[in-house]
Amino acid sequence: MEVVYEDNHIIVVNKQSGEIVQGDKTGDLPLSDAVKAYIKERYAKPGRVFLGVAHRLDRPVFGLVVFARTSKALSRLNNMFRDGEIRKIYWAIVKDAPAEPAGQLEHWLVRNEKQNKSYAYDHEVPRSKRALLEYREIAHTDRYHLLEVRLLTGRHHQIRCQLAAIGCPIKGDLKYGSRRSNPDGSISLLAREIEFVHPVSKEKICLEAPLPADTLWQALGAGIANR
Repeated sequence: MEVVYEDNHIIVVNKQSGEIVQGDKTGDLPLSDAVKAYIKERYAKPGRVFLGVAHRLDRPVFGLVVFARTSKALSRLNNMFRDGEIRKIYWAIVKDAPAEPAGQLEHWLVRNEKQNKSYAYDHEVPRSKRALLEYREIAHTDRYHLLEVRLLTGRHHQIRCQLAAIGCPIKGDLKYGSRRSNPDGSISLLAREIEFVHPVSKEKICLEAPLPADTLWQALGAGIANR
């Protein structure tokens, strides 16, 4: 487990692909439990450790996850995520470049609970939720393109679904139309940056996740990692 930032109120961890943020029906050990064990050992905490889950990342996604170490921080983080006060930047590798190198995508998404999948429409339909994101291409190789994505809303599988809707499924994402899976079962989506005002201290926090060790990630990100 890689801790990117921690203080008395929050802890930010770099999640690996395959890890689940919170317990689910699989029964696999969630990242939240690993973080609790880390806090208990590091700070010699007696009894149960409080840890609040303020947001989640899909299991096959890499990147930054923020947890709350106090109920005060959790309540405020929940409000901040709900109100769009936390800036989140993702990097996504796609095989097919978008028609325009930069732009804003607007769709109405409908979530299918049984399939654990969302469907995108270009107009409002029953049970749909408006989804907005901004993207721009920031690097490419002969075969792949690296997109930087800024979420303006937070919907189920939003980036995966919206990029697929414009013909640019994320590399390895079979659920949304990628031709092949990635060898490690990941999809090539990274929660790269997060920026917010600390819920208690009011200090500005800007954090960046390291690139996955995969050679394609390294090749695409090498020239812009420190831009």
